[in-house]
Amino acid sequence: MYGSDLNGRNMIKLGIIFGGRSGEHTVSLMSAASVINALDNKKFQAVCIGITRQGEWKRYTGPSADIESGEWEKKAMPFNFGSLKEEIDFAFPVLHGPYGEDGTIQGLFEMADIPYAGCGVLASSLAMDKIMAKEIFSSRGLPICGYTTAMSEELGKDDELLASEIEQKLSNKYPFFVKPANMGSSVGVNKVKNRAGLIKALHEAAKYDRRLIIEEGIAGRELEAAMLGNVEVKASVVGEIRPAAEFYDYHTKYFDGGQSEIIIPADISPETAEEVRELAVKAYCALDCAGFARVDFFLENKTNKIYISEINTIPGFTKYSMFTRLWEGAGVTYPGLLERIVELGYERYHTKNHRQTTVL
Repeated sequence: MYGSDLNGRNMIKLGIIFGGRSGEHTVSLMSAASVINALDNKKFQAVCIGITRQGEWKRYTGPSADIESGEWEKKAMPFNFGSLKEEIDFAFPVLHGPYGEDGTIQGLFEMADIPYAGCGVLASSLAMDKIMAKEIFSSRGLPICGYTTAMSEELGKDDELLASEIEQKLSNKYPFFVKPANMGSSVGVNKVKNRAGLIKALHEAAKYDRRLIIEEGIAGRELEAAMLGNVEVKASVVGEIRPAAEFYDYHTKYFDGGQSEIIIPADISPETAEEVRELAVKAYCALDCAGFARVDFFLENKTNKIYISEINTIPGFTKYSMFTRLWEGAGVTYPGLLERIVELGYERYHTKNHRQTTVL
């Protein structure tokens, strides 16, 4: 229906899918409102479809401010997602975390034959699962920090023994970061400095996932690069985050009123910036990412060694979010960025649907 160039095309009914059952529901509302406000209304008609915390789909037609505040649910009407293909031309999921960023809703779009923004099923699920992503990065020889894993079912039996085993695997080099394997926006993430903190953090992370990852803490700087592309992948300028808190946790990311310092471009050497960008492309391609993503890194203070932290396949789109600001630093406006993401989604859709699928 559409090529990669949207100029001169008919108005596209763009389905903005937001909310969801994830612990990142509130962040999704903030991101969705920002996306809607930035859309070029001469090219796109926003079709707002929200998913409640209970998993109910609803059609919303009010102001974007009510999405961000959460008031949208009171004014929305029930929506049958079985009619999604008739309601929209293109799906733009702004769903962070499980049931949105992990390949589940991407699979629904695939089954419904709807073009959509961002990564496909495989890349979404791999990037969402921090354990699987690290295993793939390691197999490709990409630099990652030391880590080990645990299962929520192990908790409550002998927590002291479990903590001791984790300490041994990480050479007792506190601090550690304890995370749910499948979650984003630093939800359920804690930095721990001793065994008591480790046990408490394991139980906290287990509220969000049954698979847990424990990483060695890297004393260094937090760098990020934003990505665009399917086959020809581009990395933005490199940015640095200097969090107002001890680390860039959930509250600091979205609710500190911009107190954390964001430096674009990062104050690093051109050689280091280029290495980060090259590693970002390699990591992006290793997971078969498409459309857009954000790749996060650590730059170790003592050694200047770069470590890949993780890939976010649906990064935040709020006014404080690094993804949009990194591309702005590269000269790409917010509306232009959204348009390019849609172009890449159509490009991927057409490529996939023009393959030979019949055995002759």
